Formats: sequence, C-alpha cells, structure tokens
Amino acid sequence: MRDYDDEILAYQDDAESAYDDYDGYEEDDFDSGFEGNEDSYYDDDDYEEVTYLDDDDDQVDDDDYDSYKPTSIGRINPNDRTLTIVAQNTSDQDAEAIIFGGHANLSQPAGVTVDVQESSHQQVRSESKSSPFLVQGMKLSVSDQLQFDNVLKIVRETAAGSNTERVYQPRNATSPANFTSTLIDDSNFEAEITGQDSIKVLIKKGVIMVFTFTIKARANVGNLLKGQNVAEMSTTPRTTGVPGIDLLRKSKRKPFGMRPKRKVKRLIRQRRPPIRGRKFFGRRPRRVLRRR
Repeated sequence: MRDYDDEILAYQDDAESAYDDYDGYEEDDFDSGFEGNEDSYYDDDDYEEVTYLDDDDDQVDDDDYDSYKPTSIGRINPNDRTLTIVAQNTSDQDAEAIIFGGHANLSQPAGVTVDVQESSHQQVRSESKSSPFLVQGMKLSVSDQLQFDNVLKIVRETAAGSNTERVYQPRNATSPANFTSTLIDDSNFEAEITGQDSIKVLIKKGVIMVFTFTIKARANVGNLLKGQNVAEMSTTPRTTGVPGIDLLRKSKRKPFGMRPKRKVKRLIRQRRPPIRGRKFFGRRPRRVLRRR
C-alpha cells in the first residue's frame, strides 16, 4: 500500500510536469506578474564596484564634464561685481534721490547728484535693461548718522502702470562689522535690479550717502551667441571685515548647475549568462523532501 505522502507527491509531480509541458513546449515561461521582484540567487562576485572621481583628485580632466557645461551657470569675476554709488544733496532742503530705474530714466531733483565710481549712473541704468542683476549685500556709509532714520524704498514700476513698493529700514541691519555709527553693513540686503526697478531715498540737506552694492548674479545675454547659459553667479563671498565671518564664508561651495565630483560608491547588479541547456525562471527549483 502506498504511503499517503507519497501519493500526494505523485499528484504534485504529475501536475508540475503537465504545467511545464503545456501546449507541447518544454519549460514554458508563464508571466506571473512578479517579474523583477524575485529573490536574488546571485553571489557577491556578481556585483561590480563603480567609483566616481574625487574632488581632490589632481588627475580630473575638465573635458570629462563637457556635457554639463552648456547648462551650467557662469562665474562672475570677483573684481567685476561691485557698484559704488555716491548720492549727495547739496540743496538747502531734503530731497529724494533716485538710484537705478533704467526704463523711467527720471532726472534727479535740483541739488541732488548720483554718481557711480566704477562707471556712470547712466551706463548702469542702460545695462540693467538688457542685463538685469541681483544685488545681495550692501554697505551704507553716511556723513550724518541721522540719515539712517530715512528708509529706502525699493520700487518696481511696469509699463502697464502697476507699482510695487517695499520699504527697507537701515537701522534694522545688525552686523559685527557695524563698528562705527555712520556705517551699516547688511549682508542680507537683496534687490533685483532690472529696467523696472529703482531705489528711492530721502536725503537730508548737505548729507552724502555712499552705497556699496555686491552683485550676486546677473544675466549675460552675450552667452546666447555661444550656446551657453545666460546666468552668471559670483562664487566668492563678499568681505565683511570680520575675520571670523570671512573665514566661515570661504568654505568651498558648488554653484547651482555644476556636477558634484564627490567620491561615491555603488553596486551594480550583473546577471550571469544562462547555463546551456537549462533556464531559470524566478526561484531555483527546490528538492522535494520525502518522508520515510
């Protein structure tokens, strides 16, 4: 008499042989819907280690990253990112000075002059129309500390007539570099300067104001002719005069758009070639244990 377990195993073997030999094909491959989720039966030797180049590797060739250059952001020369603007009121009454504002191109009130030490105010106004820039960081020096009581108005006017105005209070700027009563250094000051933007400030009579703006980013339309990104950024931090802050800001940073070249290791799975005359589908076949 056959054992009960042996009889069950016989039915199981018969069913498996009929399943595998369905429609006259041997070892038919039926889609189970779980392809790709099977348990792996590969050894550690089947993995390949891929190592990326390190930042400190002197043998790194820039040509290896040519595919990233067209979409990367250009670099502003550290000597070409400062605007020193001197606004002076020589009249006998307070008057409002207008800085930037290329589209409106308004004239200054009587007795008020606005000069740019690096070039001219008219040139800055014209350049901001086609090459807008982002100002981040400002040093403001005045001949009379009472001038800090007057706020700066950051105005954006469009041709359609809309007018947006933001107010900046210089006395709210706190920095360790503010060691004199007539100087304010605000590294958090930020303003977008296009042809629509201007900065207006009411200057007291006989007062001189010196603005030192730091350009963080700007648009260089000439890059279009070379098929490059029009955006350019300054990668060198501005100097505050405080050694602790300056050393902290000199930490190496990557500009947006550049490929990080750090050492990364990862494992890539590689399948072994199938054994001749035998195919595996999913799990390895397991031996059936028969009870004695």
